[in-house]
Amino acid sequence: MSKSKARKQRERLIRDGRRNPLDNRGIYALKDLRTRKTKTKWEKLNQQKHKGRLSDLQNPDKRPLCV
Repeated sequence: MSKSKARKQRERLIRDGRRNPLDNRGIYALKDLRTRKTKTKWEKLNQQKHKGRLSDLQNPDKRPLCV
């Protein structure tokens, strides 16, 4: 694959002895700051309860015949 114009420019700056622009990024640039939480017991039960409902409605071949 070819190198991007920005990558070539960064490599040229490093080769000339100047500072690497990647080092200028803040300490939080590569951090994942999203807050995560585990599902509660109620959320897990609710997920199991509703699992597969949409796929049954979208696929008419799987629906039982009503006579």
